[in-house]
Amino acid sequence: MKNKQPKHMEIMSYKKCLSIKRKDGLRMRCVDEFTMNSLLRCTVSRNFKRPFMSVYGEDEVITYGKFNYIIQNIRAFLVSKGIEKGDRVAILGESSPNWMIAYFSITTIGAIAVPILPEFSKSEVNKILTHSQAKSIIVNSKQYEKVKDYCLENPSLIVRLDDLFHIPEKILKDINNKKNFVDAAGIDIKVYKRRAKENVALNEIKVEEEDIASIIYTSGTTGTSKGVMLTHKNLVWNADISSDAYVKIRPRDKFLSILPVAHVYEFTEGQLLMMMNGAQIIFLGRPPAPSILLPALNKIKPQILLSVPLLMEKVYRSAVVPTINKNKTLQKFMKNPLTRNAVCRLVGSRLKVKFGGRVKFFGLGGAPLDKEVEDFLYRAKFPYAIGYGLTETSPLVAACGAKKSDHKKGYIGKFVKHVDWKLLNKDPKTGVGEIAVKGPGVMKGYYKNDDLNKEVFTKDGYFITGDLGSVEKKRLALKGRSKTMILGSGGENIYPEAIESIFNNQEFVEETLVVPEGTSLVALIKIDYDSFAKITKLSFEDSKDAAIEYINKLKRDINKELNSFSKIHEVTLQEEPFQRTPTQKIKRFLYLDRKKKDKKTSENENNDSND
Repeated sequence: MKNKQPKHMEIMSYKKCLSIKRKDGLRMRCVDEFTMNSLLRCTVSRNFKRPFMSVYGEDEVITYGKFNYIIQNIRAFLVSKGIEKGDRVAILGESSPNWMIAYFSITTIGAIAVPILPEFSKSEVNKILTHSQAKSIIVNSKQYEKVKDYCLENPSLIVRLDDLFHIPEKILKDINNKKNFVDAAGIDIKVYKRRAKENVALNEIKVEEEDIASIIYTSGTTGTSKGVMLTHKNLVWNADISSDAYVKIRPRDKFLSILPVAHVYEFTEGQLLMMMNGAQIIFLGRPPAPSILLPALNKIKPQILLSVPLLMEKVYRSAVVPTINKNKTLQKFMKNPLTRNAVCRLVGSRLKVKFGGRVKFFGLGGAPLDKEVEDFLYRAKFPYAIGYGLTETSPLVAACGAKKSDHKKGYIGKFVKHVDWKLLNKDPKTGVGEIAVKGPGVMKGYYKNDDLNKEVFTKDGYFITGDLGSVEKKRLALKGRSKTMILGSGGENIYPEAIESIFNNQEFVEETLVVPEGTSLVALIKIDYDSFAKITKLSFEDSKDAAIEYINKLKRDINKELNSFSKIHEVTLQEEPFQRTPTQKIKRFLYLDRKKKDKKTSENENNDSND
């Protein structure tokens, strides 16, 4: 068999890895150096014949050995086409085994992968390609339209991600749509025959820990995108330390991948972490709508899942709350502090069954978890874990494990070992300050942005996260983003996320956004019209009027709970879903200064009518 285990590949046992302590104080658990090359070599040597990757609903299962075989061929192909150490190669496409094959093929020859989130617009994609000066693009058919113009204007090495076929430039010129790209003839680089000179060139490549592995362009809530330079050490160290500190992953464990691998949270804590421990990764292969996700969970029965809190919050409101509300006995016991835990454990056991029945680690990150939802999960002894981090920190900064004893409600968890931290401009009364960190996971900087790099790093080398938090007994509590914090008329600090959480826990409320308007606070509220109309038994138009009355009542009730400077002055029905980043955070900047925008729109409409 072509992809048999190479004789020269030394089998690095996990036990041996656990003994590797470095001069810099770091410990290596699953690798012998913090590079993608080491990760690939060590895990393939241990798990060569084990199943590694597949897509839900498809028959093909790629073993660790086959994964490595394909990568070695594609590495040789890229080198033969002139891709050198430090060159940028973009990857644009939905999560798949081929995406990961492409990534390791790029980074193990010393080139730099530029993962692009599929949700980015054509304009954003072209800005990224231009800014990064991508020498090659690996793109799937669904996304080809976004890169077509760039490819024609900047002759590049193009690989079709769907099947890992190289599409020659002469063929590319005649392609003008998605269908043509799908059907275009190409060269199968998965079985590229390596020549002696390419093997020599590959052997001469030395990838160092401090070499850049990825430039990841963020999709922030501020509307600006920055290229985050992450090294091999940043990413591999972050995954390696997680494998020891938060979850014990066994080679027979299954991980259902539902988040975009182009996002560092899924890439590091999902893909790399599973890979270095020999687990099996199954890609969902489509958006995680309940109608698709629930059957997949039932069939796969994964031990490990990663998600953004929004998914768990939706499950809580659609499955947990109705289960309790429709049973008067459960309602009664839920209100009693003495029996509340028992109700949560009962309903929680049913929730575990919905997730396949074998989940031992459900990681939640990328955004704060709603307090009411967390309280339920905690009481139910559901195996959830919370992590905090950013793209710039590869990502993990602080976290807790999935055991109940690891948790303290209201807190993320302890800072990751070897992460040094401090709070800047700390408020002496509240203990809240801006979180700044330093450690092996912190980025090298923003690509081609020296001015911004000077702003985000302190003189003594700490990265300023932009998040506000407090620390008690080494546990981190998040308060919100420093940029979203609202300054009250009397100089008070108002955290909109805390107010939004209260509104979001009310019946029929899907999402809330609190924004300043002058010296007042306005809450934009999106409600579930279908559920509201069913309960009120009103027509759509009548239910809209009733909904306005309902949210005004909510405002009055909630204002009684808020301090004087945090009270909501006005509530507005949000008709359309909030626009979000790919990690499901609301793009707040789009909803600021509403009246100014409304006035500008009105003026434009008047001008149009006068033309």
